Amino acid sequence: MVRRFAVAVGLGGCAALGGAAAQLAFQAPTTATAQNLPLPPAPVPGEGTATDRFPAVVRAVSPAVVAVDAVKPNPSATTAGKTKEESGSGVIVRIPGVQGLVVVTNNHVVGDAPRDKVYVTLSNGRILQPARILADPESDISLLQLAEDDLPACGFADSDRVVRGQYVLAFGSPFGLNQTVTHGIISATDRGQISLGSTIRIKEFLQTDAAINPGSSGGPLIDLDCKVVGINTAIASQNGNNTGVSFSIPANLVKRVAAQLFEKGAVTRGYLGIQLAATIDPAEALRLGLTRVCGGLVEIVHPNTPAAGAGLRAGDVVLRLEDVELRDEHHLINLISALPPGQRVRLTVWRDRKAETLGVVIGEYTGARQAFRR
Repeated sequence: MVRRFAVAVGLGGCAALGGAAAQLAFQAPTTATAQNLPLPPAPVPGEGTATDRFPAVVRAVSPAVVAVDAVKPNPSATTAGKTKEESGSGVIVRIPGVQGLVVVTNNHVVGDAPRDKVYVTLSNGRILQPARILADPESDISLLQLAEDDLPACGFADSDRVVRGQYVLAFGSPFGLNQTVTHGIISATDRGQISLGSTIRIKEFLQTDAAINPGSSGGPLIDLDCKVVGINTAIASQNGNNTGVSFSIPANLVKRVAAQLFEKGAVTRGYLGIQLAATIDPAEALRLGLTRVCGGLVEIVHPNTPAAGAGLRAGDVVLRLEDVELRDEHHLINLISALPPGQRVRLTVWRDRKAETLGVVIGEYTGARQAFRR
């Protein structure tokens, strides 16, 4: 089911840092290409609008959209020995260098369910079970590798090129209604100011107003070229139903995580060793001598960490990583997380009402590495 939360709740802080900057980290893997999916014809200029493409996109993508059901151990002490059923959605893709096809879904859908208790239902009603499951709880991504190699599959878009106002279609199984399609636009990019629990630390969501409801978790967010731009994950809601504020994991983050999971069985993430304030409000920014709200305010520097060795202090505001200006604390988390351990980088910090430059060697975060389950 889709995760829900009270609208735009800020994070309480982060003990380590993590995310994505192409110029600072490894290159994203080659974009997967669509298989067995004819692209809809482009609209003829002057004849109709972009929305005229919706039916063609739906016809092309629907065969690659699946329902995912998982029977998981129930963590409640009062229900020991009982199980919990979870339902969501997914999309079949090809991952470069990986044999067979892969269903991308959310980790909170699959969780700790054993492989033989995970069921993938195709658009034609056929039921499959994964040959292997790989998961990254920190980004809420699960990958279900299939033995089959003859099914329709979607390709990934370059989510760094997604812009506000762009049309998108959301596919999924809200309330168990398989093969449901809704439409909307990209409302915002790089959203991180939402609370999704302690296990999900990497947040750089696409925000959309396409209707997403419980059961849509893991379903694809699709552009008008039939490519996956994101994986639907969360909604902002007081009652669990759609309110027009929904969040999707960007395709490029999915590709980075998938590449490492299949190569190493876990995701390697960079680490500084600081805890950041949930936000910097305008009054605090002015008190510190800043003229705008930006960067990440350091609350705690943990001893014997890369940050401590570099001389970072509580009260510093990290403004830039190399030449990248930081929007907020989540931007810093995501950038550091994408860096390989051992890389030396420059941080520009605001201290005593002036900017200083510090050099730091990135460490390795080991908080939640998880290999595949057989």
